[in-house]
Amino acid sequence: MSLFGDGLDAAVHKAFTRPAPKSAPAQMRYLVKQLKGTRAVAQLLRISQRTVERYVKGQIKKPRPDLAARLEREVRKRWQPQIRARARQKAATTGGIVIDTRARLGCTAPIGSTDEDRVRHLTVALPPQHAARLFDAQEAGAGDRRLQEIVAEALREVYFQDGGRRAGSLEEVRFTDIEHLEFDL
Repeated sequence: MSLFGDGLDAAVHKAFTRPAPKSAPAQMRYLVKQLKGTRAVAQLLRISQRTVERYVKGQIKKPRPDLAARLEREVRKRWQPQIRARARQKAATTGGIVIDTRARLGCTAPIGSTDEDRVRHLTVALPPQHAARLFDAQEAGAGDRRLQEIVAEALREVYFQDGGRRAGSLEEVRFTDIEHLEFDL
């Protein structure tokens, strides 16, 4: 489970206009339609093709917990791709992204400043260029470590330096011990 990746996905899922299918047969029918066949769905979910066909016909209604989780994840990954793309595009060009976090934040700064790490609860609106960097990195397959670095750089610029109006000599922001993290578009 990826804290940053899942948080970004959850923010994008809030933009969906219709709920994803809930029942296992409906989810299976959706995947069969998307992947254009039961064989591809069977390979994706690591089950037999006959099992997929029985779900599609409604002969099986309740999957095992591990299969239910895989089925839910694959449906959510493919659900409303145009809405997802539009929400990401809007955040990356005009809207930006809001981050709500409770974490240990500190900075590397010149001697004599208050650079000690402490737990802070921040709700900060990040400009569109930072949202674009986050979504681009996520699409490129960046891990949580890289996404955390991007968020730390954005917080340095927006929160600590206030867009260049203060703390100009601030070098690095430490963003660790994350207790809570939520994104919103």
